[in-house]
Amino acid sequence: MSTNERSGDTRYLSVVPGEAHGPVVFSDVPLSFMMGVDPKTGVVVDTHHPLLGRSLRDCVLAIPCGRGSCSGSGAILELILTGNAPSALIFREPEMILTSGVMVAEAMFGRQLPVVFLNDAESFEELRHTTSLVVHEHALVLGPSQKEIPLRPSSLKTVQLTEADREVISGKGGEASRIALEIIVAFAALQRAERLTDVTQVHIDACAYSGSSSLLVPDKLLSLGGRFVVPSTCNSLNVDRQRFRELGTPSEALVTGDKIGETYLKLGAKMSFTCAPYLLDSKPGAGEQIGWSESNAVVFVNSVLGARTQKYPDYLDVFIALTGRAPYVGCHTAKGRRPTVIIAVPSLRQHDASLFPLLGYHIGELVGSKIPFIVGLESASPSTSDLKAFGAGFATTSSAPMFHMRGVTPEAPAVETGISQLPRIDVELRGLQQTWTRLNTAPEPFVDMVTLGNPHFSVDEFAQLAQLCRNRQRSENVGFAITTSRAVYQQALGLGYLDVLEAFGARFITDACWCMIEEPLVPAGVRHVMTNSAKYAHYGPGIVGKRFHFGDVTGCVDAACAGVRTEQDLTPSWLFADR
Repeated sequence: MSTNERSGDTRYLSVVPGEAHGPVVFSDVPLSFMMGVDPKTGVVVDTHHPLLGRSLRDCVLAIPCGRGSCSGSGAILELILTGNAPSALIFREPEMILTSGVMVAEAMFGRQLPVVFLNDAESFEELRHTTSLVVHEHALVLGPSQKEIPLRPSSLKTVQLTEADREVISGKGGEASRIALEIIVAFAALQRAERLTDVTQVHIDACAYSGSSSLLVPDKLLSLGGRFVVPSTCNSLNVDRQRFRELGTPSEALVTGDKIGETYLKLGAKMSFTCAPYLLDSKPGAGEQIGWSESNAVVFVNSVLGARTQKYPDYLDVFIALTGRAPYVGCHTAKGRRPTVIIAVPSLRQHDASLFPLLGYHIGELVGSKIPFIVGLESASPSTSDLKAFGAGFATTSSAPMFHMRGVTPEAPAVETGISQLPRIDVELRGLQQTWTRLNTAPEPFVDMVTLGNPHFSVDEFAQLAQLCRNRQRSENVGFAITTSRAVYQQALGLGYLDVLEAFGARFITDACWCMIEEPLVPAGVRHVMTNSAKYAHYGPGIVGKRFHFGDVTGCVDAACAGVRTEQDLTPSWLFADR
């Protein structure tokens, strides 16, 4: 018996056991596999990540954790099934998005990939200088020194099941439900949840296209008789199902994306296809137990609406929809919603709307997986659109499922009473300036295309945009497109906003969102894209291979008219007053 086992040390856990070896690829920066790793090659394409250009195929990947998209589980599943995955994953802290994808690969397809939680900063840092590594079930062997780090099997907590749960696991509810609940229980045990909870609704992100596996999983569940048992909505796809055939012969990815959407409808999902389900009439209320995926949606619904969900990985969302059951842990509980760090924002006067996506993105980097309590924005009076943009930026760089904002979010008063001893991080103006510069990757001020609606545009945003575009002339050399849901599209149409925007030359895309869109909707000849979304400014360069401008919606409209950004818009005075 090793010293580690005798002492009961839980820092070194073999979460998904197995045997593997390979060269070590190390980073101390979390990585989103969805939109951050090419599913066809296993190469890192996140232009903001230090591993950009590195192949992860057959390596032992050591990173603190995943971040950003809930679709990371689908991305790692695709990599496993196509033979482009790392040989093993080592995380510095508990990581559930990528781990769940590995669990699905084993449970549904019999494919294994070892996962280790190395919850010790010193041992994890040692991997930075390790060239190769062998993973055994009970130890890591570091090359070339042959030093061993002993591992303990993860002690899975026994989850209390109801009689109805046991009947489902026995197969009485059908094979699809049995598989789904078994994986949910395994996931709950890994999280040390004592029991499961009923949920009233689900939002499914697994319809995001990662490759053939994105259709393979729902197809298999449908063939096994699967049917959603709670109201379920679907996230945006990679295809506008109403319009994509008008553009000529569709690619295999678009045809597959259309089939993915249809399959989830057959499983019982509502016609929705939006990454902003909190804008739908079916949005949940405060305290409601739900099972949502899609990173920005989870952050918004927890933080702004006060509903309760974990940040569920792709396919866990589907399994919850099939059973109506979720692990009662994390943000489902009051304890799991408490802040663990204070973020102090300096006074920024005369700011424009780009402050909120910029701040969300920046704060997400500062806190990592911690839930922040944010002070300093009490007098900023952020609108719902501002909070939507903040949450999307935050969810891009953080793995935390929510935030609290003093004077703004509904649970802030209740949790503030216990924060006096929490660590505090001050947001520095210089740090915000550096983040702005990193999001603006275009080397020249010219703009070829403006892309709005990541997350999907709301009615309020359409109203503001129509006012900005009224009686303006768009440059014929600049494309202008907006993604939104079918529901919001119809509302904006009825209110007359779309007539104004069509006169300006705007195009509208429903069902899809920018993080899933490639050519021809982003034409090959486009060099520089402008967006008001920190999320798209982060992921876009890796998705479409273009350089990006980031700014507020007013700057986007001005650039669409002039074809170029002004110096004031490139370096706004509210942010760069010290220059």
